[in-house]
Amino acid sequence: MTPALGAGGSGFKSQRPHFNFLKTKSNLMRRSQKPEWQTKIAKERIEILFSLAEREFKEHPQRSRRYVELARKIGLRYNVRFPKEDKRKFCKNCNTLLKSSVTSKVRLDKNTRTINVICLNCNKVSRYPYK
Repeated sequence: MTPALGAGGSGFKSQRPHFNFLKTKSNLMRRSQKPEWQTKIAKERIEILFSLAEREFKEHPQRSRRYVELARKIGLRYNVRFPKEDKRKFCKNCNTLLKSSVTSKVRLDKNTRTINVICLNCNKVSRYPYK
C-alpha cells in the first residue's frame, strides 16, 4: 500500500485539500469585492478602451473589436457594470462595435414591442423592450 492511498485505499480523501480557512469573516469580505481604488481604475480603463474602439473603428475594425474584448474582460474581472448605453454599443457574441447600417441592422417589432438589433458580423439578434 502506498502512502498516498491511506486506509480506505481510494486515495481521494487524503489528497483533497481542506478549505476551512476560507470561512473566516475577513477572508469572505476580502474575496467578495475588490478594493474601491481598483474598481475606480477599472472603470477608467473601460471608458478609455471604449473611446479607443470608437476612434479606431473605421481604419482598424479588428483592433476596435479587441478593445471591446479587453474592456469586457476588465469588467468581468473587477465586477464593474457597464452603463446601459455602453452595453448596447457592442455585440455580446462577437465583441463587434455596433454601428447602425455598418455593422448592425435596427428593426422595430410592433408585436413584441422590442427593438431588434441584428449584428451583421455573426447574425446575433439582441432584443430591447420599449414602451
